[in-house]
Amino acid sequence: MLVVIALGGNALIRRGQPPEVEIQRQNIKLAAKALAEVAREHQVVVTHGNGPQVGLLAMQAEAYKQVTPYPLDVLDAETEGEIGYLIEQELCNQLPERQIVTLLTQIEVDPRDPALAQPTKPIGSVYSETEAKLLAQERGWAVAPDGNVYRRVVPSPEPKRILELPTIRLLVEVGALVVCAGGGGIPVVVTPAGSIRGVEAVIDKDLATALLAIELQADALLLLTDVDAVYTDWNTPEAQPIQASTPQQLRNHSFAPGSMQPKVEAVCRFVEATKGMAGIGKLEDAAAILLGNSGTIIRAE
Repeated sequence: MLVVIALGGNALIRRGQPPEVEIQRQNIKLAAKALAEVAREHQVVVTHGNGPQVGLLAMQAEAYKQVTPYPLDVLDAETEGEIGYLIEQELCNQLPERQIVTLLTQIEVDPRDPALAQPTKPIGSVYSETEAKLLAQERGWAVAPDGNVYRRVVPSPEPKRILELPTIRLLVEVGALVVCAGGGGIPVVVTPAGSIRGVEAVIDKDLATALLAIELQADALLLLTDVDAVYTDWNTPEAQPIQASTPQQLRNHSFAPGSMQPKVEAVCRFVEATKGMAGIGKLEDAAAILLGNSGTIIRAE
């Protein structure tokens, strides 16, 4: 089977952890073990989040006043290289016989997408409400709740086309394990004349991963994060895990925007387009989710 697996940013830097490189390396080492368990039996393509990392780079850039802060598309590219390097290295340690490659991936968005004027994608560190509102005043940020905390939010346009898709297909066909579309890819627009330029945004990683899985005609899509399943009534005493569902059933529920809602939308799009199987759950449960024994499983019927 061809399995596309997305690693959530909160699975690589867990909630409350400082974004230290060594902490990321240890978390990615655990992630690589879970990925390798699947990759020994199946062809695998890996994507990953970058919310904590791109937020850190943005804060570092703002602290150095001698140059204009780098735009988000450049920071997206930097985090693709950073996180891809760490994932590729640990996967090489787990699967020394496999060819593993990280590919910087540009993804086209529509310059008229209304999402570019409506920041919703959380990035960076977590703050109390007081801290977040102070930073919003000082730095001109948009901030929003993310569970019980606050984070900076940035525009998150719809992914439309993966520019490196032919290259990814070639690598998959020769048996390489590909790490690509990291952080939702690098958002770009393409002019009628064919020239490319970056966009100040961060594409949602799960929606970009769903597009990739659909274009590759993958058999399964796994979205791995730091929670064990999709829950109804999350963060309430009535919260209940959803063990199995169809896209139609999932769409009847409401989920947190910028958090679980994009994951639910991503798996629904994939299952509706391909009739394949999708799963959402904990990183360490990857193999069990693929077997249907853990997480939330989404099928057409």
